[in-house]
Amino acid sequence: MAQNPMLDEVVVTATRTEQRLIDTLADVSVLDREAIEQSGVTGVADVLARLPGVEISRNGGPGATTSVFLRGGNTSHTAVFIDGARVDSQSTGGAPWEAMPLSMIERIEVLRGPAAAVYGSDAIGGVIQIFTRKGQAGYQPYVSVGAGNQRTWDVAGGVSGAAHGWDYAVSASHERSRGFNARPDTPTANPDDDGYRRSSAHAKLGYQFSQGQRLQGSLLSSHVNAGYDTTNRTRDDRAKNRLHTLNLAWNAQWSERYGSTLSVSDSTARYETTPNPYLTDTRIRSYLFQNEYRLGAQLLTAALERREDHLENDPIDRSRHQNALALGYGVQLGAHSLQANARYDDDSEFGGETTGSLAYGLAITPNWRARASVGKAFRAPTLYQRFSDYGVASLVPETSRNVEAGLVYSEGSSHLSITVYRNTVRNLISYVSNTGGVSACASDRGCYANTARARYQGITIAGGTELAGVRLHGSVDVQNPKDLDTNKQLARRAKRHAMLGADWNAAGWLLGAEMQTSAARWDDAANVNRLGGYTLWNLTVSRPLAKDWLLTARFDNLTDKQYELARTYATAGRTFYVGLKWAPGQ
Repeated sequence: MAQNPMLDEVVVTATRTEQRLIDTLADVSVLDREAIEQSGVTGVADVLARLPGVEISRNGGPGATTSVFLRGGNTSHTAVFIDGARVDSQSTGGAPWEAMPLSMIERIEVLRGPAAAVYGSDAIGGVIQIFTRKGQAGYQPYVSVGAGNQRTWDVAGGVSGAAHGWDYAVSASHERSRGFNARPDTPTANPDDDGYRRSSAHAKLGYQFSQGQRLQGSLLSSHVNAGYDTTNRTRDDRAKNRLHTLNLAWNAQWSERYGSTLSVSDSTARYETTPNPYLTDTRIRSYLFQNEYRLGAQLLTAALERREDHLENDPIDRSRHQNALALGYGVQLGAHSLQANARYDDDSEFGGETTGSLAYGLAITPNWRARASVGKAFRAPTLYQRFSDYGVASLVPETSRNVEAGLVYSEGSSHLSITVYRNTVRNLISYVSNTGGVSACASDRGCYANTARARYQGITIAGGTELAGVRLHGSVDVQNPKDLDTNKQLARRAKRHAMLGADWNAAGWLLGAEMQTSAARWDDAANVNRLGGYTLWNLTVSRPLAKDWLLTARFDNLTDKQYELARTYATAGRTFYVGLKWAPGQ
């Protein structure tokens, strides 16, 4: 299933302020709760993989280490937020996608393209904002259960509501699967099934204590215990992920022109393996004071932000902080739109970094709109890359320059977008061996270094329409994610990938058919180990059984295609899942 094509809906990710999707000058996709439930998938990365410009890689089943690539960028080149809380790992870099519970998510906004001038470090490839469930007027409980092959089952439940200025949402879920052997073709690996179990809880509470004044707090906790295989045939290796996020925000509309947001957020991403001991623990605390001033068709923004990172990864126990000032200006005059942003980040370790972006849009006709933008972004090295046994303290930030242009069409239920982009990254951090002549390496095995340049360029075409009662939607990406120094294709990213789908109603059933396809990729930077291309066929079915009851089913990889997202790691093969949900009044 594709994202909701209603372009009049409001998004916040493009500029950190509310604006209609049709008015944004960035390339943004939206997934709402209805689209998430109709997709039938159980993982956040899996539902993202159905969006334009998104690829994923995974070392085994749904509980295994997962990477998300936006426009061919590294997984660490995407800034990720859950209810405003920044989520990241200061060891590997990037968010722990396998730890995120999909059942508690209300909405996902995906911005493709650099946004460091708004969000600071990491937003080289884009930004993904995840919003958990929020209470609406009335009282709305729900309970869902589901089961599938590989002894997969899940149960979730919650309640939400709003009255007398208060709104609330509370939920909990548990998932479990026996899984499959993650490395069946590796003779030295344990031949057991590598399943997973995930337990999650979520709470959100808000209070509108006067006109234009609102307080809100949200909390998310998720624990994952998943099997994985090393080269020990007798050992049951387990990976344990713990993700916690907390956000407190005060939104104030002081006058018709001026509003502000003050928020404090905290997140913890902890990864541990047993019986082979390994532990890494990242804690991020952020403070944001955002101001908005409207003057007719103009919007001025100013934000002060502080981010504090802390990493424990024996023997590392290090902290750092970044203080930032961000300014923005947007205006819409008739057919013309302009958005300018600038930001200065002062890092306690490496100093200052200035980023900026400029975007222009032109409404050619009521249905056609052109847009173009330029932007600069950066990513600070992780604390592990600087201070581990393989770290180099003198590492400098990765920097990028992006140019893009797009054309958007919208009329009724039909929409089309074409975006062409070119993003060049300098000082790309890579792992090098000591034989490469990198004298700064303290370890004989090698270290991290600013040795590479990369270019992510391509074209994304996405659209949807309704024809004879059938809703058609899809996207095609043609890209060339390349290491400019070696002229090699970047690992685990294809030059072509696409998704095509159709949804229709028949005798009370909502039916969906989907095709996902990807060209061949390389598993390594040297382009020696090839990962073959693949095409997957999926089906979804849903039907209201009675008042307040909904039945859903999903059949993935109908042809039982054997393929790899990471070398020597298997994928699930043909799977099915059936779910039943009770949700009165929803």
